[in-house]
Amino acid sequence: MKKLNFSILKKYLPFLLMVVALICCNLAIADVGNNNRYSSGGGDYGGGDSDVGVLIGYLIGLMIENPTMGLIVLVILIVFVLISRRKAKKQSTDTTYINNNVNQQAENDFTFDNTAMVAEQIRAIDPNFSSDKFIGFAREVFMKIQEAWTAKDWRPIRPFESETLFNQHKQQLDEYIRLKKTNVVEKIAIKHCSLNSFQQDGDKEVLKVYLNAVMRDYVIDDETKNVLESDPNRDWYMKYEMVFNRKAGVKTDPGKKGNTITNCPNCGAPTEVTSSGQCAYCGSVITNGEHDWVLTDIHSRS
Repeated sequence: MKKLNFSILKKYLPFLLMVVALICCNLAIADVGNNNRYSSGGGDYGGGDSDVGVLIGYLIGLMIENPTMGLIVLVILIVFVLISRRKAKKQSTDTTYINNNVNQQAENDFTFDNTAMVAEQIRAIDPNFSSDKFIGFAREVFMKIQEAWTAKDWRPIRPFESETLFNQHKQQLDEYIRLKKTNVVEKIAIKHCSLNSFQQDGDKEVLKVYLNAVMRDYVIDDETKNVLESDPNRDWYMKYEMVFNRKAGVKTDPGKKGNTITNCPNCGAPTEVTSSGQCAYCGSVITNGEHDWVLTDIHSRS
């Protein structure tokens, strides 16, 4: 083995330091994260793990043993890193690439489906319960929420939400109205919807639903129509848990085509619900789970 040639090492040390800087910089920007407040994980395009220390150690050893070959490897590595950086930067702003990645992730994502087991639990105490009808209802509620949010009019969703959840959403929406902004949610494609769990909790029954969807989500200025947040052409992959409650002992009405509230269950009048969740005709509260399922919570999940 040749003796260490420190003069050669000193000569090429600046090049080695440059390689270290380039590699570290590349590792820092390759993992293009999702900066939107909705964490979807759809924007992760990072490469594999790299043991920088081992690589640099190998280069130093090669430069000492064979400076010419070491210099060739060094140049190749620098070119590779520069190309990788340019590609990563382009991908981070290429909505076509991002959207393809997001939709591929949504198609390939696995969400365990507990629908059959949960439906069997519910039918043990409610024989007329239909999982297909309820999933259709959950999908409808989700879509109505997004439409009402974009329209900044929460009245259409009032029959489907508990008073607490309605007031929470309305307060958030009122803040957008005050700031003269609109959070646009559009081009929604529901990829998965299933029953996840069911339990009886005292005087109420709790049914949880998993829903995955791809959508466009951005904020605009109401006056200028300029985009303030996110990108109107960028897809987001979102995963939600929706929680529905109803009073223990309430049974599914076999005469109803689904769970959609179209008439007051007390007086039969067309559904016009006040901000307090009451029927505008008879005053009966119809959003507390006394008559049917009502949404009490919706939140994103990992």
